[in-house]
Amino acid sequence: MKKFLVLFVALMMVMPMAFATEADTFATASVADYYAANALTGDDLMNAVNGQSGCYLISTTNPDGTPNTAYFIFAIKKLDDKYYLQLGLAENQSKANLLANGNGLAVYAANPEADAKPYAVSGARIRFVAIEDQAIVEKLNADAARPGALFFEIVEVKPLG
Repeated sequence: MKKFLVLFVALMMVMPMAFATEADTFATASVADYYAANALTGDDLMNAVNGQSGCYLISTTNPDGTPNTAYFIFAIKKLDDKYYLQLGLAENQSKANLLANGNGLAVYAANPEADAKPYAVSGARIRFVAIEDQAIVEKLNADAARPGALFFEIVEVKPLG
């Protein structure tokens, strides 16, 4: 019986490989949005982020291609029905990466409600890119609470997971 069980388990492990087609695992990763119902977008996301509660992360890519993820509180500003990410960064690797390649990923996870699940499921993954129009940067800077902030255009918002 034990031999049959071992053979069955081995067969079950090999079976998916026999029928697998070649896929780019990086491009096909995380295709399901499990927390889509709890996703924050638009003004709701902006207000939650600007409330400065929750967990904030910024991910960039180092020059050698390795990931760089750091905790930074950021803000979102709205101008002409578009949303922009505002970062006030010190001279660090994240800032150097953003200045070098102009794109990154921000993550905002709202604090869970007291009667809800004990972990964050409400929030967003925010892909952002450098703003090419300097006039937009000047308009955003004119209203910035911190002089010298960096601004990026939000180009995609997805649920946490």
